[in-house]
Amino acid sequence: MSKPTTSSPTSIISGLLIVFCLLFSPGYAAAKDNKFRIAWSIYVGWMPWDYGDKSGIVKKWADKYGIEIDIVQVNDYVESINQYTTGGFDGCVMTNMDALTIPAAGGVDSTALIVGDFSNGNDGIILKGHDKLEAIKGQKVNLVELSVSHYLLVRALDTIGSRERDLKVVNTSDADLVSAFASADVTAVVTWNPLLSEILKTPDAHKVFDSSKIPGEIIDLLVVNTKTLEQNPNLGKALVGAWYEIMTVMAKEDAQGHSAKGAMATAAGTDLAGFESQLNTTRMFYQAGDALDFSLSNNLIKTMERVAEFSFEHGLLGESAAHAGYVGISYPNEKVSGDTSNIKLRFNSDYTRLAAEKAL
Repeated sequence: MSKPTTSSPTSIISGLLIVFCLLFSPGYAAAKDNKFRIAWSIYVGWMPWDYGDKSGIVKKWADKYGIEIDIVQVNDYVESINQYTTGGFDGCVMTNMDALTIPAAGGVDSTALIVGDFSNGNDGIILKGHDKLEAIKGQKVNLVELSVSHYLLVRALDTIGSRERDLKVVNTSDADLVSAFASADVTAVVTWNPLLSEILKTPDAHKVFDSSKIPGEIIDLLVVNTKTLEQNPNLGKALVGAWYEIMTVMAKEDAQGHSAKGAMATAAGTDLAGFESQLNTTRMFYQAGDALDFSLSNNLIKTMERVAEFSFEHGLLGESAAHAGYVGISYPNEKVSGDTSNIKLRFNSDYTRLAAEKAL
């Protein structure tokens, strides 16, 4: 599960533009009238939002709390985050790394409201003609540069005592990775499902590392604007309430559950078998209690510190960042990593706790 991040925060937005957009964007104006816009893009862990919208579950919870929630599909993942960052949406789905390097590093105080899942094999490294990761040394590796695939590569190299300088990264569009691997001069790629599964069908292709080896590090989130959430707590309650109702339906091994997953599969451009295959390599938090435990774990802090180090080393925290802790990140139980005077990313478990306690 990898979503490409190909632009640094400083190239996305300036401080003045952030202020302007937050004040005058449609999303900000809508929020004042109890109307909110949430952006999503196609990926196995985010298809539940499409189902929740079309099935009426999101509307049901929005009505309960006297608000309106518009669930909007944006075809370009990075563009959806950019639009959220500039105030066009009140919330957006994104990975933990992208939450840090785009809105948070761009100065937009953001809250990880829902920790939905983590990649548990959806991202992987494939070598041609070799079945051991050590063989990657000295090779050209095709991937979407500065994405979580790039992060996965660095973490994989850590496990064999190697570094990025021991190979050459070749920036390649995700749209070109399958065809690239078929060419004779491409011998190593890092990518995500369904591209990963497609490339593994190639003769002599070997998966030598995947995200199941670093569980809990590539995380899928629903991120919302912190100020909007603080001013409108009912938004958080409605979104979290809707999410866990959808999770309850998805977890059912009955006609309703299969129908729901079938609808998600169709919307994602695959069939039920294909969708369930992707779910098998995704650790979904179907129970609010499981997501709560994950959020309270010290492992989350360690993960975000690793992500911050990678992001700083690759210039993703902006020109003003003098160190990896430039952007402060807060966690449940008042824990913080990074600069406590510049907290721009917040993992909030309050609403998930309410869901776990059946108090929504």
